[in-house]
Amino acid sequence: MTKTLYVTDLDGTLLNEHSRVSERSRALLSDLVTRHGALFTIATARTPATAVELMSGVPTPIPLIVMAGAAMWDTSCSEYVNSVPIAEPVVQRICAAYEAHGVHPFVYRNHGGVLHSYHHTEVHDDERHFMGERTASPYKRFVITSEPYAPSSDPTLLIFAMNRFDRLQAVQSDIVAAHIPCHSVCYHDIFNHDNGILEVYAQGVTKAAAVTRLKALTGADRLVVFGDNLNDREMMLAADHSVAVANAFDEVKATASEVIGPNTADSVALWIASDMGITPPNP
Repeated sequence: MTKTLYVTDLDGTLLNEHSRVSERSRALLSDLVTRHGALFTIATARTPATAVELMSGVPTPIPLIVMAGAAMWDTSCSEYVNSVPIAEPVVQRICAAYEAHGVHPFVYRNHGGVLHSYHHTEVHDDERHFMGERTASPYKRFVITSEPYAPSSDPTLLIFAMNRFDRLQAVQSDIVAAHIPCHSVCYHDIFNHDNGILEVYAQGVTKAAAVTRLKALTGADRLVVFGDNLNDREMMLAADHSVAVANAFDEVKATASEVIGPNTADSVALWIASDMGITPPNP
């Protein structure tokens, strides 16, 4: 029998309009994993600070792919595994590119299993809201300082910013033009198209590389992925079968093997159940 690994993006894909896993999806996924042996996990740009809580109630014996593949999170021991850090000289060059456009990024450094997120003392409203939702997490600590990019022995896994999309595109263009050895992803905020997210990782870090590595680690011979945003396209191309939700960007739909219902209709969980030949209970 074919051994399938199912990997889904979170925001806009598995998460509903309230940015939560619905109770129906949670119950169905839990049943598929515990009773039917589904190989299921997530691939998200989020860190464990929010990903772990969002997935509560869904057993995750397989590591979570976090920070878009910069690391995996082993929930059984609450540790990062298979992490790929950015070299310190490269960190300094990336931060300089951000600052040249007046953008203060968050610099995520792994400090003994807890992410220390360094940021400049100038914080805009969206960043303040972002931090406020995560200050109680045991997996992340924010460090606001006038010297957020000072060299450190703690490995940097991600350099991240939220700002106007056009400004972040300009930062990314400078990083590419300067041939800085890293991997950058710039995409629209799903709630406000004028705003965007720019994530910069070590060279070679992608969701595609991570799902391919996880497929080998689990011994799966078939990989199915689900997504909605531009940063999901690479892992779709790496998968044996790729699925876009109906609310996905058009470019993502064009890349996917098929398009299903929206993220608001438990579409991912229902598709996995159908693919496994399981009839879910009526809602």
